[in-house]
Amino acid sequence: MRISVKCSTAVHVLLMIATLESKEKVTSDLLAKSVGRNPVEIRKLLSSLKKAGIIDVMRGTGGATLIHDPKTLTLFDIFSAVDPTSLDELIGVHQHPEKECPIGKNINTILEEPYQDIANTLRDTMSKITLESLVNKLKAIEPEL
Repeated sequence: MRISVKCSTAVHVLLMIATLESKEKVTSDLLAKSVGRNPVEIRKLLSSLKKAGIIDVMRGTGGATLIHDPKTLTLFDIFSAVDPTSLDELIGVHQHPEKECPIGKNINTILEEPYQDIANTLRDTMSKITLESLVNKLKAIEPEL
């Protein structure tokens, strides 16, 4: 089980935007340097966040700004914006069990409900964590921000 790095990269990007946008222009080059990724990858991520109504990106001169309230923007919102299918694929079941086997032919049915419960728990937990709480945690660690 694993959540892709897209979510943590998006959180990194949003923390930078939230803490720096009033002080300097937050560009894909600046973000890429901090994240340690290629600027093209960052621009794709910014595009996903923009489509989700989380940020705005100035055309031409660049610079990303947060347009969603950090108090209500949740980790699940961020996760859904950048990796919408990952939760459905978080836990997989092998695809070709033996159809004649009493366990093999029923494994998907047996695991469907518990796996859905796990996904719901993850969704509920991520929905309780706001960008504001993450910004506050960052500022507690780095007060000069």
